[in-house]
Amino acid sequence: MRTLLLYIIILITGVVFLGRLFYLQVIDESFARLSEDNAIKVVYDYPQRGYVFDRNGELLVSNQPSYDVMAIPRNVKAFDTAEICRILMITPKELISRLDKAKIYSPRLPSIIVPQLNKSEYAYLQEKMRNYTGFYIQKRSLRDYQTHNGSNILGYIAEVNKKIIDNNPYYISGDLIGKQGIEGQYEELLRGVKGVKYIQKDRFNRDIGAFKGGIYDTLPKKGKDITLTIDAVLQAYGEKLMENKWGGIVAIEPATGEILSLVTAPSYDPALLVGRQRSANFTKLYYDTISRPLYDRGLLAEYPPGSPFKTMNALIALQEGVVTTEDQFYCNQGYTYGRGRKMGCHRHPTPLAMIPGIAQSCNAYFANVYRRIIEKYPSPQQGMDAWANHVKSFGLGEFLGTDLPTGKSGKIPTANYYNKIYDYPTYKWYSTATLSNAIGQGEVLMTPIQLANMTAAISNKGWFYTPHILKEIEGQKIKDKEYTKKKYTTIDAKNFEPVIEGMHQVYKSGTASSLGIPGIEIAGKTGTAENFIKIGGKRVQLTDHSIFIAFAPVDNPKIAIAVFVENGYWGGRYAGRIAGLMIEKYLKGTITRTDMETWILTHSLEEEYKKPYSGEPFRINQ
Repeated sequence: MRTLLLYIIILITGVVFLGRLFYLQVIDESFARLSEDNAIKVVYDYPQRGYVFDRNGELLVSNQPSYDVMAIPRNVKAFDTAEICRILMITPKELISRLDKAKIYSPRLPSIIVPQLNKSEYAYLQEKMRNYTGFYIQKRSLRDYQTHNGSNILGYIAEVNKKIIDNNPYYISGDLIGKQGIEGQYEELLRGVKGVKYIQKDRFNRDIGAFKGGIYDTLPKKGKDITLTIDAVLQAYGEKLMENKWGGIVAIEPATGEILSLVTAPSYDPALLVGRQRSANFTKLYYDTISRPLYDRGLLAEYPPGSPFKTMNALIALQEGVVTTEDQFYCNQGYTYGRGRKMGCHRHPTPLAMIPGIAQSCNAYFANVYRRIIEKYPSPQQGMDAWANHVKSFGLGEFLGTDLPTGKSGKIPTANYYNKIYDYPTYKWYSTATLSNAIGQGEVLMTPIQLANMTAAISNKGWFYTPHILKEIEGQKIKDKEYTKKKYTTIDAKNFEPVIEGMHQVYKSGTASSLGIPGIEIAGKTGTAENFIKIGGKRVQLTDHSIFIAFAPVDNPKIAIAVFVENGYWGGRYAGRIAGLMIEKYLKGTITRTDMETWILTHSLEEEYKKPYSGEPFRINQ
């Protein structure tokens, strides 16, 4: 009986497998088989991409209709080449090349021949399509920008290439995909899902209706609408202030890590990368190797942070217990060390303790402080690594992990770095060999977003959220722990108090005393960063960069900001004015310091950038 049961089980299993095999090979009409069937035409119904809004509900990006001329190479019959080329405004050579390319991709699948016709072009061509067998028009949507700003934030959409098609079965030739910015980062949210229709064809290749009554057809699903953390008004104002200047502005809401503004200058109108002129416009922007409008300086440009970095050294010194707020140091217009070497400084009262040292931005004060940090430990290597670990806890020296698809890590040097530089142990090095780190020069490099995040961490007295640009998806707030979990620095909260007061005094009695905003208590720090490049193996100094960090109000920070203006001379000249205006615009909505605004809007650095080797973000401080 058991033997018989075993045979029965084997027989039933065999019948099931044979039945399933017969169904798959004879009965089942799978999508793949349908798409390859000569008697079936596959037509895709492209969804609307999701809309993009700013933090206040202002529409930034919507959609507009567009029409692509498609062709299935094997179905193309003889046609009037001259007429269709005249209609499509392309040359016969271009048409033949595109048809050949389509045939190489697939003789049986549709390919785009001419993309993105407008309404009037579509209306005229539609009447002629019956004369062109194998060609048809496919409707899709393109982006319709409701803003002229934020191109680096928004990104753009472009046609997929072969590599994308090979790696992702969702896309076929001619599909559009998000590139850069939020279009690239949140492509799967924004794109939606394509619908598909299967059209039965007769032996004369004529459409005779939906295959099997349309049971395999699907409807498109619109992409999800997203809300950004960006304040569109603040973004537009920042770009206006940065006209005729190169650099970056990053503003963050300290309490949330939300990016309020991410300005890169020079920039471009996002509408340039929409429509049939997209390719030509992109090529022009891409090959602008002088101003590099496609290069996001806010996220990618690595600059020496200059004097704003002194706040970091003050915090580390307090945490390490090597100075108190009362310790004073003399400044004889600089700090002399080594064999007659001197780190210069401007004229100011002396001696200085920490708070006035920050307010007056005294190089000598921070040279002493930095040496005490490094020399606290038995070896400079140990001191340097202790210093570097504190700095890195602020998100410096590594990619911050923002939800934008690009960024740079900057540089925070370690003992290992200097051991290689000085060929240790053959040659020993001491704290004075790295003294430029005391004032944010030397080997320290930071991006504007890193400096803005450091400022936010100071305003929060020791913690920050990873900066991010996505606020909501379809009205639902983001829940990603990466952007909703606090990150703590290695500095105790109590040690931030004197540093914040020092930054407050920058506006009250220090280097930004002329830049105050009525009714707003601001903590800030001016910065002037030396700018060097190598020409023929020689280190050549160019015009200094203007840098400024700030947050406000001091007691309840709503905005933290970092401003870099390339070749802007000194901190208060350009960056300090811009930072104050951005803060007032965000907190008040209006500008009372019209004198500063007028100055910024009427002063240009274009002549500065025309000088040889000026404004090259890839060669800064090398």
